[in-house]
Amino acid sequence: MEWILWIILPLAGLTLGWTIRWLYARFQLTASEQRAERIKQDAIKEAEAKRKEILLEAKEKVIQERNQQERETRERRAELQRYERRVLQKEETIDKKTAQIERTEQQLAEKEKVFQDRESALSKEEDRYRAELERISGLSAEEAKALIIQDLENEAKHDAQSLINKIEQEANLAGDKKARDILVATIQRLATEVTGDVTVTTVTLPNDEMKGRIIGREGRNIRTLETLTGVDIIIDDTPEAVVISCFDPVRREIAKVALERLILDGRIHPARIEEIVTKVSKDISQKIFEEGEKVLFDLGIHNIKQDAIRALGRLYFRTSYGQNVLYHSKEVAVIAGMLAAEIGCNRDLAKRAALLHDIGKGIESDSDLNHAEIGMDMARKMGEDPRIINAVGSHHNDIEPTCIEAVLVQIADAISAARPGARRETLDNYIKRLENLEGIANGFTGVDKSFAIQAGRELRIIVNNEAVTDDQSRDLAKEIAKKIENDLRYPGRIKVTIIRETRITEYAR
Repeated sequence: MEWILWIILPLAGLTLGWTIRWLYARFQLTASEQRAERIKQDAIKEAEAKRKEILLEAKEKVIQERNQQERETRERRAELQRYERRVLQKEETIDKKTAQIERTEQQLAEKEKVFQDRESALSKEEDRYRAELERISGLSAEEAKALIIQDLENEAKHDAQSLINKIEQEANLAGDKKARDILVATIQRLATEVTGDVTVTTVTLPNDEMKGRIIGREGRNIRTLETLTGVDIIIDDTPEAVVISCFDPVRREIAKVALERLILDGRIHPARIEEIVTKVSKDISQKIFEEGEKVLFDLGIHNIKQDAIRALGRLYFRTSYGQNVLYHSKEVAVIAGMLAAEIGCNRDLAKRAALLHDIGKGIESDSDLNHAEIGMDMARKMGEDPRIINAVGSHHNDIEPTCIEAVLVQIADAISAARPGARRETLDNYIKRLENLEGIANGFTGVDKSFAIQAGRELRIIVNNEAVTDDQSRDLAKEIAKKIENDLRYPGRIKVTIIRETRITEYAR
């Protein structure tokens, strides 16, 4: 019986454990199914909510698009209505204009008919009057026409002659000044004689006996010198001086240097004269080239042909109103370069154009062109920039400036020529300016004497020490300086010096 218990008890335990596990598994399954059912229900609810949300969004978008389309439709409809109104207005305007044109045409046709009738009537009257005039005057229409034409021709000739006389009078008033300006510009290029002070050079002699040696036996020395140099040597009663006259400053310089060397050498005969002139000509030619190269080096300008360098060098021997043309060209180049740098233009091009602006004065030419046109032609042959060519040709407004560099050259040229001291002042103006300075000073109370010194750059005034005190002297100097500033025009500045002193003199006997 015991062995049966040992068998039944384990079986019963197994059966009980399996039953318990099955029941637990069944419980777990039921719980999982319930949980799954809840998740399913939640998912269904969430999907339903999502669907409703999507439907709402879709409805809103549909509504928005419908509103947008309706708005666009309304706008297009309004625009079409505006176009339609505009077209209708234009049609009405066209109809009105058409009607007006038709009325105008009708009126013109009526007026034309009236004019034609009137013209026909006037033509008949004219024929009748012409016949009556011919009967009264005894002249035919052709004869009367010829007589009237003759009277009109005589009257026109008289008016034309009056106008010519008036123009000639006006031209004569301004002719002298214009002629001087043209001659001065011409003499720089063609060496045409204008005045003695720019065409003659005086050579100082050690004694008057040298004049006879210069003339030579039967005048052969002076003839040889004049023939070789192309100048006129004037030997007159002026003591210890010989005048060399020539239109060309280069030839005049050659003659001057050659004559000075002959005087120093003492051997004056045709062979020696020819030798000296040949040597001096070579030296002057070399100096011309060196002066041209020196200016180019100072300005930093390169790639200039030798013919242009020699033309620039010849400007060293030419003057304009006492101003050296080469130094003037150099000064214009510097000023033009500064102006170009200030306003942001091509500085090198402006400087190059300014240096070449007066090169026509250094070119030996027999043409009737002015120096600006000759310089422009040479710049063109040198292959210069078109702006440089235009600047050279337009610096005296002979042609229209087409670039800013050309205008800068004009400005720089005017500045260089007009600056104080650049060009020689006439003797009469100089003396008048000194007299005006002294006259202003003498017009103040207490001034005893006044002296304009230093070429008018300083005015020294001696005052009466009894009538003017030291403090009054300071005020007097300021008043005189202010009076000069207001009444006179002068270059630079003028120094006013007041001198007040006491001198006591005694003699010991």
